[in-house]
Amino acid sequence: MTGVKRKKNNVVWRKINSFHCADFKQWCLRRLPILEWAPCYNLKENLIPDTVSGIMLAVQQVTQGLAFAILSSVHPVFGLYGSLFPAIIYAIFGMGRHVATGTFALTSLISANAVERLVPQTSQNFTTYSNSGVLGLSDFEMQRIGVAAAVSFLGGIIQIAMFVLQLGSATFLLTEPVISAMTTGAATHVVTSQVKYLLGMKMPYISGPLGFFYIYAYVFENIKSVQLEALLLSLLSIVVLVLVKELNEQFKRKIKVVLPVDLVLIIAASFACYFANMEYTYGLDVVGHIPDGIPSPKAPSMNILSEVVTEAFGVALVGYVASLALAQGSAKKFKYSVDDNQEFLAHGLSNVIPSFFFCIPSAAAMGRTAGLYSTGSKTQVACLISCILVLIVIYAVGPLLYWLPMCVLASIIVVGLKGMLIQFRDLKKYWNVDKIDWSIWVSTYIFTICFAANVGLLFGVVCTIAVVIARFPRAKTLNLTNLNEMEYKVKTEVEGESLQQVKIISINNPLVFLNAKKFHADLMNTIQKENANNQPPDDINKCEQNTLLNSTSNGTCNGETPQPYPNEKCSVILDCIGLTFFDYTGVSTLVQVYMDFKSQNIDFLLANCTASLKKAVQYCGHLESDKHIFFESVSAAIGAIHLNKNLSKFSDHSEV
Repeated sequence: MTGVKRKKNNVVWRKINSFHCADFKQWCLRRLPILEWAPCYNLKENLIPDTVSGIMLAVQQVTQGLAFAILSSVHPVFGLYGSLFPAIIYAIFGMGRHVATGTFALTSLISANAVERLVPQTSQNFTTYSNSGVLGLSDFEMQRIGVAAAVSFLGGIIQIAMFVLQLGSATFLLTEPVISAMTTGAATHVVTSQVKYLLGMKMPYISGPLGFFYIYAYVFENIKSVQLEALLLSLLSIVVLVLVKELNEQFKRKIKVVLPVDLVLIIAASFACYFANMEYTYGLDVVGHIPDGIPSPKAPSMNILSEVVTEAFGVALVGYVASLALAQGSAKKFKYSVDDNQEFLAHGLSNVIPSFFFCIPSAAAMGRTAGLYSTGSKTQVACLISCILVLIVIYAVGPLLYWLPMCVLASIIVVGLKGMLIQFRDLKKYWNVDKIDWSIWVSTYIFTICFAANVGLLFGVVCTIAVVIARFPRAKTLNLTNLNEMEYKVKTEVEGESLQQVKIISINNPLVFLNAKKFHADLMNTIQKENANNQPPDDINKCEQNTLLNSTSNGTCNGETPQPYPNEKCSVILDCIGLTFFDYTGVSTLVQVYMDFKSQNIDFLLANCTASLKKAVQYCGHLESDKHIFFESVSAAIGAIHLNKNLSKFSDHSEV
């Protein structure tokens, strides 16, 4: 008996071991996305576009790294490190193939609050430069980067904790209007923080509630101290940057490589400042000494973590939200998927590990990601190539940037935020689609500029939840005449016998950000399941009834649905009589469903639409010319399908 029992135990143990090995392999593929795309990398097709994109990205990484380090109130060289290490970590763990991680304006602005609070500018007088120290920088600069690295470390730990808790599923609370308003407000803050450099003014650090208004009040009170040379150079730089970038955008299809205007401007401004001796002749502020090389890793100061908790939460939330929006946008554009929880892990590690190398908090930036789009990037190889070039700058080119004027660097920051600032144009579409979303956008923006990005984000989420809670009790969630999902089989005879399936799906719930994603998934799964099975029906003329597809329930559609023939064309009628209200996310989902079905040669019709829903769908999806998808009733939609089928039949007979 003992031998038999031992043999059984060995069999069970072998099964457990084999299960764990397979499970571990699957876990590695899921948590290390580079293991999926790297072995399949096509050198012939992807290497050239990735190389071109990597070169252009490196220019942005260097310029923004220097600029955002100053924005974070640390020495510019630490921005170069922040453009190197986070990009490498995200390329390994991140799922966004066109997301450029590195220094980020919003996270830099947040970490600057902690730096200025714990190591104020007044303490600089009590520190001295020491050539024997790290990179030969003063204790004052090392104390400042120590605070910024601590913010990055703790922010990354918070993001990893959110990954462990699987809080990525809660990102549906971050609606598009809230993210748009928060990023626009934060971009406004960044522009305001650069005013002192654009005008060449000496200004104390101002932050806190209503700090946005105090800065402009100080500027107007001291308007006579504006440095004319800095102002003119700033205006010239902004005009050149905007003009050349617009020309690049207009002619990007005709020219293979866009002009790296940021790099050209930096070189030209540095040479002009050096030969004209602008630092001493006109008193222009310059970047100053940038040491070469990378210091040995050092753990962030743990004794100040408790003092930077607020900024760490801001970095974790704001950085993740902005980065996730870009990752989801690229995934939608290039037809691949992004795991929200995996992005928590990727950005968490991109903050924790680089913090040991004196890096400021990182995230994905809209300008760099848009640059990857425009230059035809294919994979994260472009980011890795940019890291090689950034490394060359750190070891060889960095010291040559001494003469770069600060006003030129500030101009690059301001123009780089154009993508965020033009989100003011979103107000028009929110007003036309849902005025409550418009109100949430405006109020979130106001809270962001009055307080901070994390406060504005929290306010926007709370407002969105409050609005939905207030609307749902009044929602019509049940319609007795459309309780079931029905299938109509229409027999036609066109050179034989074929079938056309008409699926009528009743939605009896509001379609908002809370249930839009599940509604889309359930609807697509229902159609895909039928196309996969392809089982012929027993009775063509039979009308079968199944369970209601409820877009807010936790389950999926129950019951067996009759399957079409492989050559059968499917039409889907969505009965919207129970759709009592909607928001921008819900309308966007309807448009996405329409586009997905259209690409699969499936007719998608909307019945019983209200005038406001029809207007919103047409405006959001630019469907003014596709008015044939809207019908007053289900019967009218079915009649249109019959008519189209008869016309097709008549056309085929005419050709014969």
